[in-house]
Amino acid sequence: MIEEYHFGSLTIDGKTYHHDLEIHWMFSKTEVLDWQRDESHIIDVEDVKRAVEQKPDVIVIGTGESGVAKITEPAKQFIAKNGIKLIIDITEEAVRIFNKSEQSNVIGLFHLTC
Repeated sequence: MIEEYHFGSLTIDGKTYHHDLEIHWMFSKTEVLDWQRDESHIIDVEDVKRAVEQKPDVIVIGTGESGVAKITEPAKQFIAKNGIKLIIDITEEAVRIFNKSEQSNVIGLFHLTC
Protein backbone atom coordinates (compact mmCIF):
# COMPACT_ATOMS: atom_id res chain seq x y z
CA MET A 1 0.00 0.00 0.00
CA ILE A 2 1.20 3.55 0.67
CA GLU A 3 4.52 3.58 2.50
CA GLU A 4 4.81 7.27 3.31
CA TYR A 5 3.10 10.63 2.92
CA HIS A 6 4.76 14.01 3.32
CA PHE A 7 3.51 17.37 2.07
CA GLY A 8 3.77 17.12 -1.71
CA SER A 9 4.78 13.45 -1.96
CA LEU A 10 3.55 9.88 -1.60
CA THR A 11 5.78 6.81 -1.64
CA ILE A 12 4.31 3.56 -2.96
CA ASP A 13 6.36 0.39 -3.50
CA GLY A 14 9.58 2.37 -3.11
CA LYS A 15 8.67 4.96 -5.75
CA THR A 16 8.00 8.55 -4.70
CA TYR A 17 5.40 10.62 -6.54
CA HIS A 18 5.15 14.42 -6.40
CA HIS A 19 1.69 14.96 -7.88
CA ASP A 20 -1.87 14.11 -6.93
CA LEU A 21 -2.67 10.43 -7.32
CA GLU A 22 -5.51 8.00 -7.87
CA ILE A 23 -4.58 4.66 -6.32
CA HIS A 24 -6.55 1.49 -6.99
CA TRP A 25 -6.20 -1.37 -4.52
CA MET A 26 -8.33 -3.98 -6.19
CA PHE A 27 -8.13 -7.66 -5.43
CA SER A 28 -4.56 -7.45 -4.05
CA LYS A 29 -3.26 -5.48 -7.05
CA THR A 30 -2.13 -1.86 -6.86
CA GLU A 31 -2.46 0.57 -9.76
CA VAL A 32 -1.17 4.15 -9.48
CA LEU A 33 -2.57 6.82 -11.81
CA ASP A 34 -2.14 10.58 -12.10
CA TRP A 35 -5.15 12.43 -10.72
CA GLN A 36 -5.79 15.77 -12.36
CA ARG A 37 -8.76 18.01 -11.72
CA ASP A 38 -10.21 20.98 -13.57
CA GLU A 39 -9.76 23.11 -10.44
CA SER A 40 -6.96 22.24 -8.02
CA HIS A 41 -8.97 22.56 -4.80
CA ILE A 42 -12.44 21.61 -6.03
CA ILE A 43 -13.32 17.93 -6.47
CA ASP A 44 -16.35 17.61 -8.73
CA VAL A 45 -18.17 14.81 -10.56
CA GLU A 46 -15.72 14.75 -13.49
CA ASP A 47 -12.84 14.39 -11.03
CA VAL A 48 -14.24 11.20 -9.48
CA LYS A 49 -15.83 9.68 -12.58
CA ARG A 50 -12.89 7.41 -13.52
CA ALA A 51 -12.77 6.03 -9.96
CA VAL A 52 -16.54 5.46 -9.82
CA GLU A 53 -16.47 3.62 -13.17
CA GLN A 54 -14.16 1.02 -11.58
CA LYS A 55 -17.01 0.14 -9.17
CA PRO A 56 -14.98 0.06 -5.94
CA ASP A 57 -16.58 -0.72 -2.59
CA VAL A 58 -14.98 2.40 -1.06
CA ILE A 59 -13.47 5.67 -2.28
CA VAL A 60 -11.15 7.45 0.15
CA ILE A 61 -10.42 11.09 -0.65
CA GLY A 62 -7.47 12.95 0.86
CA THR A 63 -8.15 16.68 0.80
CA GLY A 64 -4.57 17.86 1.36
CA GLU A 65 -2.40 18.48 4.40
CA SER A 66 -4.73 21.19 5.71
CA GLY A 67 -7.91 19.97 4.04
CA VAL A 68 -8.08 22.82 1.54
CA ALA A 69 -9.55 20.70 -1.29
CA LYS A 70 -13.34 20.39 -1.09
CA ILE A 71 -15.62 17.81 -2.66
CA THR A 72 -18.83 19.18 -4.16
CA GLU A 73 -22.27 17.93 -3.16
CA PRO A 74 -22.94 16.70 -6.73
CA ALA A 75 -19.73 14.61 -6.56
CA LYS A 76 -20.75 13.15 -3.18
CA GLN A 77 -24.21 12.34 -4.55
CA PHE A 78 -22.74 10.76 -7.70
CA ILE A 79 -20.58 8.44 -5.58
CA ALA A 80 -23.48 7.55 -3.25
CA LYS A 81 -25.86 6.96 -6.18
CA ASN A 82 -23.43 4.31 -7.41
CA GLY A 83 -23.54 2.50 -4.07
CA ILE A 84 -19.96 3.37 -3.10
CA LYS A 85 -18.96 4.25 0.45
CA LEU A 86 -17.15 7.61 0.61
CA ILE A 87 -14.57 8.60 3.22
CA ILE A 88 -13.15 12.14 3.18
CA ASP A 89 -10.32 13.36 5.42
CA ILE A 90 -7.07 15.29 5.35
CA THR A 91 -4.52 13.40 3.28
CA GLU A 92 -2.41 12.09 6.17
CA GLU A 93 -5.47 10.49 7.79
CA ALA A 94 -6.91 9.39 4.44
CA VAL A 95 -3.66 7.50 3.77
CA ARG A 96 -4.00 5.71 7.13
CA ILE A 97 -7.61 4.82 6.37
CA PHE A 98 -6.72 3.62 2.87
CA ASN A 99 -3.90 1.44 4.21
CA LYS A 100 -6.11 -0.08 6.92
CA SER A 101 -9.06 -0.69 4.63
CA GLU A 102 -10.37 -4.19 4.99
CA GLN A 103 -12.07 -3.91 1.63
CA SER A 104 -10.45 -5.74 -1.24
CA ASN A 105 -11.70 -3.12 -3.67
CA VAL A 106 -10.80 0.44 -2.62
CA ILE A 107 -9.68 3.54 -4.51
CA GLY A 108 -7.83 6.47 -2.97
CA LEU A 109 -7.84 9.96 -4.45
CA PHE A 110 -5.09 11.99 -2.83
CA HIS A 111 -4.39 15.72 -3.02
CA LEU A 112 -0.79 16.00 -1.81
CA THR A 113 -0.35 19.67 -0.95
CA CYS A 114 -2.34 22.31 0.98
